[in-house]
Amino acid sequence: MRIGELAESAGVSSQTIRFYERQGLLPEAERGANGYRVYDDSAATRLRYIAMAQAAGLTLSQIRSILDLRDQGSTPCQHVTTLLDTKLADVRTRIRNLLTLQAELEALLQRSQLLDPGHCADQDICHILSPSQ
Repeated sequence: MRIGELAESAGVSSQTIRFYERQGLLPEAERGANGYRVYDDSAATRLRYIAMAQAAGLTLSQIRSILDLRDQGSTPCQHVTTLLDTKLADVRTRIRNLLTLQAELEALLQRSQLLDPGHCADQDICHILSPSQ
C-alpha cells in the first residue's frame, strides 16, 4: 500500500509516517518503480502499536527502544513492564504534586475572601499572595 493508504488505515498523517521513518520507528519503505513508498501490513501494525504506546504515555524514544528490541529478535515484554512501572510512578508523583497544589490554591482562594483589597499595601503588590499575611 502507498503512504496515503497506510496513513488512512492507521489514522495518522503521511507526515507522521515520514517522521517516524526518519526517527527509526518505522523501517524505511520500499520504493515502487514510480518512486512512491510502498508499505506492507506490518507497517500498519507497527503504527497501531506506536499509537497504543503513546496513549500509555511512553515517549517516542522509549517506543523506539521497544521496537529495537523486537527488531533484534528479543521479546521486549520485561522492558515494557519496566517502562510502564516507571511511568506509573511518575504519574502518581504528579498526582500527589497536583493535589498539594490544589490544596494551596483552595487555601489562597479562601484567604482572598477574607481580605479587603483596600488594605493591600504597595509593597505587597497583592496581599493574597503576600508572605506577610
